[in-house]
Amino acid sequence: MTYTPAKTLTLDQFLAQYGADSRYELIDGELRDLEPTGPHETVAGKVAGYLFAEILRSKQRWTIPKTCLISPPAAQATALRPDVIVLDEVILKAEPLWQQEPVVTSGRPIVMLVEVVSTNWQDDYARKVEEYSLLGISEYWIVDFRGLGGIDFIGRPKQPTLTVCQLMGEDYKKTQYRLGETLNSKCFPALRLKLEDLMESTRG
Repeated sequence: MTYTPAKTLTLDQFLAQYGADSRYELIDGELRDLEPTGPHETVAGKVAGYLFAEILRSKQRWTIPKTCLISPPAAQATALRPDVIVLDEVILKAEPLWQQEPVVTSGRPIVMLVEVVSTNWQDDYARKVEEYSLLGISEYWIVDFRGLGGIDFIGRPKQPTLTVCQLMGEDYKKTQYRLGETLNSKCFPALRLKLEDLMESTRG
């Protein structure tokens, strides 16, 4: 991921210039180029597909928008762009900006979030854990399909890891899943999913 420290923006400036561009997000006024790769987008697409299929099967009134920004009320000039976000359609109607642009300003309509790790892994494992817990988001997945995260976050030896963060009080309880292990989700309790189900196929 590329940092652009010389260019600082207000939230309104960011929304006007980059709000519709999925390549960028804003953290503390700093424009971040997410530089998504093909494999990254493949994994994010598979996550969204599995979750949406489960939403349809269980007949939940939830949706997964193609584009969505989160503007945390406690953070200045910040607009986070999760790779996958599940929203409650009923609660979403009360969001003040949603009818004009795909921006949520509270954690109330957010059922769960997923970040697919790339070179900005520090944000996914640290800053976003803090922001998402402050918003009261009950479940957050960190899909580190290349094992890029620091040893303090994914252990040694570094390997593909899916971390499920579930909110307990004000903090997340983190459970790590490796290849071959079936994850447990409180938001999607019937889902039977393994990390390898989300990764690019190696078959010709």
